[in-house]
Amino acid sequence: MQRLLLFIDKVSTFIGQAFSWLIVALTLQVSWEVFSRYALDAPHSWAFDVMIMLYGTLFMMAGAYTLAKNGHVRGDVLYGFFRPRTQATWDLILYIVFFLPGVFALTYAGYYYAADSWRIHETSNITAEGPPVYPFKTFIPLAGGILLLQGIVEIIRCVICIKQGYWPSREQDVEEVDVEKLKEELHVKDEDIEKLDVYVTKGKAQ
Repeated sequence: MQRLLLFIDKVSTFIGQAFSWLIVALTLQVSWEVFSRYALDAPHSWAFDVMIMLYGTLFMMAGAYTLAKNGHVRGDVLYGFFRPRTQATWDLILYIVFFLPGVFALTYAGYYYAADSWRIHETSNITAEGPPVYPFKTFIPLAGGILLLQGIVEIIRCVICIKQGYWPSREQDVEEVDVEKLKEELHVKDEDIEKLDVYVTKGKAQ
């Protein structure tokens, strides 16, 4: 079971990292449009639509990746003090009550939303020469399906944690620097730092 969960984590991670290259494309596209508009006096009517579609695709396709890394925003003022079993219980309830219905609705409705767009070959109505948006809308049910799969993995993790009393491992990735954790890894203790300060002070005095 753990291998399956980690495999789905890896799939979500691969998808998120692959679509993260859209940041580069978005940066280049915006930079070129600014240069073209102000230096060449040749703006493109489709530029704004493309910016929205690139950012929207990145935002949607990174959802499962962020969930796999447990990186979504959480109001953990109290959550962080709970025992793992209590955390898992609350997570399980919220996944069932809010996550599953919402993401299922996104996937289900998004499929027909994208299908209607493909049927009429919809184009953007923001500008006069709007680009086609039906390829972009295809990512709505796709992102919903991937997010739903990752959500099921997280639900299974909650059940495992409730049974065994601690969270199962997950695929590791880049994390923010935790100073206290870094001190522990380097075996640096506050008292050692104080001793070093005293030693240096005595040396200067002598």
